[in-house]
Amino acid sequence: MAQATERRSGRDETEDERADRMWSELIQEVRVAQMGVQILFGFLLTVVFTPTYADLGDTEQTIYIVTVVLGATATGALIGPVSLHRLVSGRRIKPRAVEWASRLTFVGLVLLLATTTASLLLILRVATRNGIVPWLVTGVVLWYLLCWFVLPWWVRHRYTSHD
Repeated sequence: MAQATERRSGRDETEDERADRMWSELIQEVRVAQMGVQILFGFLLTVVFTPTYADLGDTEQTIYIVTVVLGATATGALIGPVSLHRLVSGRRIKPRAVEWASRLTFVGLVLLLATTTASLLLILRVATRNGIVPWLVTGVVLWYLLCWFVLPWWVRHRYTSHD
């Protein structure tokens, strides 16, 4: 009778089954982030070839260059899990590959945050010479931090069993 009321936490899966499930979940997450960073990076690459680029001030051109480099590094980090999986596939190290792919994805998200922030700063500086730009960018960055990191960490802390 005691067994009938006893609840098991977690899933009944082997380490390899867990790695397979986590890999599938991670790849779905990466697809969303990859799409965003690739569209943003593609747009950024075209800006330098527009006639307006020459009219940008030194500060805006510097922001642009930093933004492109951030976009390139974010793209690399978010595509990295695919390459990692391909190169280690069949080596029976999937749990370790999932750990490293997860780390690369997290780094990619941080770099995507930086790329998006720098892009927003550049666009708002060009669109308006208003002193409110830093405040707008700060507000958006705080929103991203809340959505991307604070809320997930809070949920993780709040609902993770500490048995």
